Amino acid sequence: MPPRKEVGFMDVDSDSDISIPDDIDAPRRNKGKGRAKAGDKRKIASHKAKSNDQAYAWEATYTRSWEAVQEDEAGSLQSSVQELLARGRRRRFLTLAAPIRRTIIRHLILILDLSASMMDRDMRPTRFDLTLQYAREFIAEWFDQNPLGQIGIVGMRAGLGERICEMSGNPQDVLKSIADRHKLEPVGEPSLQNAVEMARTTMSHLPTHSSREMVIIFGSLTTCDPGNIHETLDECVKSKIRISVVALAAEMKICRELCDKTGGQFGVAMNEGHYKDLLFELIPPPAQKALAAVAGATGATTSANPAADLMMMGFPTRLPESSQPTLCVCHSELKSQGFLCPRCQAKVCDVPTDCDICGLMIVSSPHLARSYHHLFPVKPYDAVPDLIGPEPLSPTCQGCSKPFPTTVSQTAIVSDGMSPVGRYRCPECQHTFCSECDIFVHDVVHTCPGCAK
Repeated sequence: MPPRKEVGFMDVDSDSDISIPDDIDAPRRNKGKGRAKAGDKRKIASHKAKSNDQAYAWEATYTRSWEAVQEDEAGSLQSSVQELLARGRRRRFLTLAAPIRRTIIRHLILILDLSASMMDRDMRPTRFDLTLQYAREFIAEWFDQNPLGQIGIVGMRAGLGERICEMSGNPQDVLKSIADRHKLEPVGEPSLQNAVEMARTTMSHLPTHSSREMVIIFGSLTTCDPGNIHETLDECVKSKIRISVVALAAEMKICRELCDKTGGQFGVAMNEGHYKDLLFELIPPPAQKALAAVAGATGATTSANPAADLMMMGFPTRLPESSQPTLCVCHSELKSQGFLCPRCQAKVCDVPTDCDICGLMIVSSPHLARSYHHLFPVKPYDAVPDLIGPEPLSPTCQGCSKPFPTTVSQTAIVSDGMSPVGRYRCPECQHTFCSECDIFVHDVVHTCPGCAK
């Protein structure tokens, strides 16, 4: 019987050398190495060519905005960043150029989702905290652009609709109602039907000359409704209530139907910036749809649009703070300052509002004047293509008197509405403005300084 051979393992240190005889299969080994090196070189070259010609599939969904940012002569990136921000705002100005029939007296109910799904952290810090922050900014900007409007707030949590703030034209009262975060702590499931029904009954007494709108911020994928929500939707259509929804999770069929049947806007927020854009797009008054012409009995074609009827307003008298305290008709509290109704001499705290005694709409003349910029917006300025023209260009801006840059930007494109030379010309007065004054005129002042002279 042959002796049994032991099989063992050898420890090899990093410093030890193991030599292999060169005469063992040397031609075959060398030939294989040559093929491997040549194949590796071909693979690397083809991979580099593919990476240069075509990006990865996941890279196609991202815009390389950092490639468009370039330093100026001083090495600063501020000018390039301002161009990127101004480009998006100019697109919005170009869409709002034509005069459109709008309603300047607006009544809006902001419906907030206060269910447990709002505690998700897909939007930092949470959906709930981000919604409260954007809601405060939305309310402040909404009252600034719509001084004759009123806002109320309704919450959805624990399967019920909760009235957070009554309809009010004072932005301080509305912001105070959502200032305490602990009172709005999310819990339970939302009830879309209960919240919409509560908002509908709140606006049932409003006059026909004012708009009735709802803005729903919905973060859940379910709704706990006590009945048929389609019946509530039909009632909203009869009451001519416009419903817009900003979804934070995904699109739901019932949310889409609420917007489509009432003429509102629907959008799903992809990130924090898109969420704010969708919400702030609802600040301008919605355009009224033009109705088709109707043929009369005599064969003449008449317009089916309603006539512009006159409405009665009152301009109140403001009481000084040093006056004797009296009871107000809106809160039944003793206050020294306030406004007197010109018809019945009742005292109200803030304007604009409706007098609780005689029903007269009380407004101030500055509020009424500021509301007209939606009906007659400032025409968008034309981008100046170059520094060479039939007439000499002004060296300074007409608005801020700052000197214009003398170099041409390589990132701005005229087709995107941006001027390579940083100048924008008013089509009416032919004065030139810088990009900052262009945004300030169309977004804040709503009056061209050159045309106002």
